[in-house]
Amino acid sequence: MTGLSHIGIVGGGAFGTALACLGRRAGRRVTLWSRDRTVSAAIADQRRNEIYLPGQPLDAGIEAAATLGELEACDVILLVCPAQAVRALARDLPGAAPVVICAKGIEAATGLLMPEVLAEVLPGRAVAMLSGPSFAEEAVQGLPTAVSIATGDAGLGRDLAGALAAGMFRPYWTDDVVGVSLGGAVKNVLAIAAGIVEGRGLGHNAAAALVTRGFAEMARLGLAMGANLETLTGLSGLGDLVLTCHGPLSRNRALGAALGKGTSLARYMEGRRQVVEGAATAPAVLERAARLGTEMPICTAVDAILHRGADLDEAIRGLLARPLRREGK
Repeated sequence: MTGLSHIGIVGGGAFGTALACLGRRAGRRVTLWSRDRTVSAAIADQRRNEIYLPGQPLDAGIEAAATLGELEACDVILLVCPAQAVRALARDLPGAAPVVICAKGIEAATGLLMPEVLAEVLPGRAVAMLSGPSFAEEAVQGLPTAVSIATGDAGLGRDLAGALAAGMFRPYWTDDVVGVSLGGAVKNVLAIAAGIVEGRGLGHNAAAALVTRGFAEMARLGLAMGANLETLTGLSGLGDLVLTCHGPLSRNRALGAALGKGTSLARYMEGRRQVVEGAATAPAVLERAARLGTEMPICTAVDAILHRGADLDEAIRGLLARPLRREGK
């Protein structure tokens, strides 16, 4: 049994809404706050979130909060927002309950991982990181889903896993906060590259090579930052990378596919409400890698295409023209 009986959720997007439903299935009281009042009203009155989870009926027991202050009595707060919004929202979190970050990215302005951001904004607060291969649409439909929860407090990790486990939703806990945080960030950048491979019609061989060499980049940076290889080859690393590079629901992959077909980043994002985390994370990943002298050629090419006006075909040729080397380097 766990004492985390009341879960607060900050964020009414697809994954925040899905976690609210999973929390209810796990027998918890759930209170959700969304910055978008139309989303909160729809959840409260219609038991729907047609903007982010269209066609999915929601648990009638989900409470919609009008203000963040209503989460003060919660036993744990899940912060389910875009990575670049974590700092601002964390400043306003009420109470002293542990915070579980469910945002996958690196802060663009500072190059900090999400738990590092929380350590600055909420020093002394218990923090965990939830990540892994988890499309919201599948998780909320009750399809089998496994995720990682990372925290330095093993007891808290066990309690969080127990509080969120519901039916086909299975959390595992670990103390490798760096590995879980980094894997979820880097895989978004690599998924854009995978989409480019698809959109450019480069074939299945190229797609397999991209995931494999992309994982090598993730592992190089992760090990340089002190992550465990076991974590990087687990759910929040390789598992999430495979899903995001190949899954049809991946927003990062979809952006890459559009780029591969000649659409610009600005044009693709016109009128879209959902964030594509990899676009903002790409330069932050490279900034962190540069500090450690870590080479990440695929992520470098993605950043150049997204933000530096690089020609797509020249970027691909540049990757293939790199000096030959022994595998594992």
